[in-house]
Amino acid sequence: MKLRRTMLYVPGNNAGMMKDAHIYRSDSVMFDLEDSVSLNEKDTARFLVFNALTTLDYEGIETVVRINGLDTPYGREDLKAMVRARPDVIRLPKTETAQDVHDVEAILAEEEKACGLPEGSIRMMAAIEGPLGVLNAYEIATASKRLIGIALGAEDYVTSMKTSRSPGGIELLFARSQILNAARAAGIYALDTVYSDVNNEEGFLDEVRHIKQLGFDGKSVISPRQIQPVHRVYCPDDKEIDHALRVVQAIEEAEANNSGVISLNGKMVDKPIVDRAKRVLEMARATGIRINELEAYCDEDE
Repeated sequence: MKLRRTMLYVPGNNAGMMKDAHIYRSDSVMFDLEDSVSLNEKDTARFLVFNALTTLDYEGIETVVRINGLDTPYGREDLKAMVRARPDVIRLPKTETAQDVHDVEAILAEEEKACGLPEGSIRMMAAIEGPLGVLNAYEIATASKRLIGIALGAEDYVTSMKTSRSPGGIELLFARSQILNAARAAGIYALDTVYSDVNNEEGFLDEVRHIKQLGFDGKSVISPRQIQPVHRVYCPDDKEIDHALRVVQAIEEAEANNSGVISLNGKMVDKPIVDRAKRVLEMARATGIRINELEAYCDEDE
């Protein structure tokens, strides 16, 4: 199970942040060549990101580069340089149609061939940032086998919708639901948008709990201070793990007894409950929790 709870934005023109980006232990680091870089620094940022990726050790943390769009003078050059720098993922900005994905994929394949890489070496993620992209979310999510996920970009979206972001996020509910459903139907990851007020810790935590409850795999973050709070929200607690272990134990006992009926504490256990239990245990193991010790505890408690 690949964790993508946090994707830390790092401006491509900030060499200091790029150098230290891995020490904060986000699940992914995203070097931004797009919105955070002014027009007169685009070439410099591309050079800095290329050198960071080819000279620094990010200690196994997934590396992502958000390129400029192909409708700008910079997108094609970004792709040419980044294929040679070999990040794990290229993130497309402002994706509106499946054709946007196809266009980037074609250039990736061409550049991979040019520098001797196997086709498909570099994966893709599509950021959906406008109403057309939201409506086309499923077509985008299924446009390429390279896609590992789709992400919501809220600021452009709410501007296009002629509104603004509110503390409760009601204006994003449709977009979040559409993107999440598209990702689940396609079998890929879904990442939520950034929360820009880094000093509003309570508001940030409320939003993280909200998007976790919706079903998102994680969230883009703009500050190292936001990483660990997200990880804590996404980490299963002892009660959840204990229940999941008991569900799995009930399945094993039913199978051992050749019983088609599975129950736990007098309640029927059906497939969705089993699937959720297994996911809780997968998430716990992926976050480093030692499940074996808890299994032993659970057995002793019977």
